[in-house]
Amino acid sequence: MVIATSKRISILGSTGSVGQNTLDLVDRNRDRFDVVALTAGRNVDDLIAQARQFKPLFAVIADPDAYKQLKDGLSGTGVSVAAGPDALIEAAQQPADLIMSAIVGAAGLKPTLAALAQSTVVALANKECLVCAGAIFMDAVRQHDATLLPVDSEHSAIFQVFDAQQSNTINRIILTASGGPFREWSIEDMAKASLAQATAHPNWSMGSKISVDSATMMNKGLEVIEAHYLFGLPESQIEILVHPQSVVHSLVDYVDGSVLAQLGTPDMRTPIAYALAWPDRMAVPCERLDLAEIATLSFEAPDSKRFPALALARNALQAGGAAPTLLNAANEVAVERFLAGEIGFLDIARAVEDTLVYCQYEAPSSLDDVLMLDTEARRAAGRWLAVGSAAE
Repeated sequence: MVIATSKRISILGSTGSVGQNTLDLVDRNRDRFDVVALTAGRNVDDLIAQARQFKPLFAVIADPDAYKQLKDGLSGTGVSVAAGPDALIEAAQQPADLIMSAIVGAAGLKPTLAALAQSTVVALANKECLVCAGAIFMDAVRQHDATLLPVDSEHSAIFQVFDAQQSNTINRIILTASGGPFREWSIEDMAKASLAQATAHPNWSMGSKISVDSATMMNKGLEVIEAHYLFGLPESQIEILVHPQSVVHSLVDYVDGSVLAQLGTPDMRTPIAYALAWPDRMAVPCERLDLAEIATLSFEAPDSKRFPALALARNALQAGGAAPTLLNAANEVAVERFLAGEIGFLDIARAVEDTLVYCQYEAPSSLDDVLMLDTEARRAAGRWLAVGSAAE
């Protein structure tokens, strides 16, 4: 298909794994895309390099202390620069045909809501937006008549085989999980797991935070919550299936017994490309799937005893109200502490569980409520990690 005009694209979180893969595809299809805005958290060197290569109208660094370095690094390029949280929102407000939301964690919530207000296409690679503020976020999608495209490989897979016009014919959706690096480890061995071991994902190349979430399987729990809001199904109709080969990315089970699945090699450029080209498709230079060479695909039920994060996330979704927001905030704090070498691997789920028990709040009805809950949960998790983990 011949594209008559190029698509204006902004990438929120351009220096992360999803952002880099997005720019790789943009670079291979320069005639199809014009980059409007790029943003990063603290990685100013990579942002400078990206802005020099792709020449966006606007480049933003979230860390205000890095403003001078960004300004100096892009001097003479014609790229406008800014720094700080408000500048991230300004970047999201730049007119664009598609906005890739790839800022990791709750920090991506405000900019992504600003992107929705454009009534444009938002490609969502930030699951925390839906976990933290699912009802509020989806209300904003409807209010602004925005188009929301999932970028997580599992949700992209479901989106591609989900009959939204006949959702009543769907029996369940099945999210697949690789099982992470500790799929066959004992609890005793996981207690001694190092940072290097926790971030050594067997199939996917991801950032450190997401890699740890995969190791705890919290990422899959968060994806259950995300799927609930994206596809409008109750928790009871969302299942998880461990699939170590990461070939079947997710499945939809229909009432007539048909099960539709999306398959592919584990390359994030495939779901990213689906979002970039939607409603069309575009070529991706990924390894082609060869089922004869793979020969065997295996599946197993997840072990909730060794991976308690799964039950924590499901319980939070069932409880509703403030619970998913608290769950996400506590997990972000605990993962940060683990990445810093301050706590053990098993302390992550313990901190989340204790935070959910300690914090009891009403359901958020506004963005300010969500941010308050996020702050309170982070404080509670921090207190527990300062005392509870040390007492182990």
